[in-house]
Amino acid sequence: MKSLILEQDTINRDMICQALKQYLCGKPLSKVLIVPPDSTRSHSGAGLITSLLYNLLASKGAAVRILPALGTHSPMTPAQLAAFFGNIPTECFLTHDWRNGVTLAGEIPALVVQDISEGQMEEPIPVEISNALLDPTYDLILSVGQVVPHEVAGMANYSKNILIGCGGSRFISCSHFLGACNGIERVLGVVDTPVRKLFDYAEEHFLSKLPLEYILTVTDTIDDKTNIIGLYIGGGRSSFQQACALSQKRNITYVDKPINTCVVWLNGDVFHSTWLGNKAIYRTRKALADGGRLIILAPGVRRFGEDVEIDRLIRKYGYTGHERMLSLCKIEKDLQNNMSAAAHLMHGSSDGRFEITYAAPLLGREAVESVGYRYEEFTELINRYNPQALLPGCNNLPCGDEVYFVQNPAVGLWDHI
Repeated sequence: MKSLILEQDTINRDMICQALKQYLCGKPLSKVLIVPPDSTRSHSGAGLITSLLYNLLASKGAAVRILPALGTHSPMTPAQLAAFFGNIPTECFLTHDWRNGVTLAGEIPALVVQDISEGQMEEPIPVEISNALLDPTYDLILSVGQVVPHEVAGMANYSKNILIGCGGSRFISCSHFLGACNGIERVLGVVDTPVRKLFDYAEEHFLSKLPLEYILTVTDTIDDKTNIIGLYIGGGRSSFQQACALSQKRNITYVDKPINTCVVWLNGDVFHSTWLGNKAIYRTRKALADGGRLIILAPGVRRFGEDVEIDRLIRKYGYTGHERMLSLCKIEKDLQNNMSAAAHLMHGSSDGRFEITYAAPLLGREAVESVGYRYEEFTELINRYNPQALLPGCNNLPCGDEVYFVQNPAVGLWDHI
């Protein structure tokens, strides 16, 4: 698969539009499906790219449908669609239903699963994908998304956007559980993880006949301004690896010593659940000192799960740690049926290594403490750690405290040398 690749400090709108025109030139397309992320990936540049693609394709007379890769996230509202994708007509959008709107594409054999998981999982894994992807009337399916360090896959996007973002509950659950079994701190920022090997097998055996190509981005955020610095159009695994190399270079921040106090801001317009907001834990944990403190300022977090059943499971079991959750998964049927929830509960625990405080006023003290986190009042902490006054990175406060501030945990990974 031939690739069109751009890498430089700023790739602006005009450059993206020109690259897309070059890519689409000569392709006789009558019906196209675009698969971007949802608005929780607002820094990906995918909203702009999807808008440009829609206008270019529609101007050539192609019928365009857009399937946001929700995964287990809540469906986007009309306001969120407009804010992220611009003035694309709402009737162009499809909604992914990860529980009921999928078809079995195939099954990864037990022996392959055993090999990939190094014996940690023994059952075959069904691969389910959105019914829309199997519609034979599409001439082209374009998966759009950002390559960035990720807590389950190691590096996000490429085939993950299809297999997880547009996948079914069983594959999502099994792949997330595989990642958790492998250990989140061994996975973050790594290209060839067990979960990625699972994706590679599924893509080779079950996606190869789809008219599927990829548009990948790498971004860099400085002082809350995000620039696309890598654009990879039409390419396969080799383009993904090149994007990973750039992301590892630009999206991983190394601190010279473990962080004792880390303050993370969760934008209230984006983060409404701990299912999403726990990126504050995932992406900083490798940089945190043993016995350190992680303080999460979460004005918009009002629930635990994006899904009603997963929310119930989080409330029932709490963020209780890796080993206990593995034990519970052997005996609790509801966890066995929702292994992605079990994986999330493992990822969201520090396993006693550091302290996690959630300042989430819409959840409240009782709810936060019931799942195993500490709670502090948002109004008190926002005065002490004002995100408008803190700079990304190390801050020495007038009171003598030294804190490390992360403005958006979704855009990178933090580690210590």
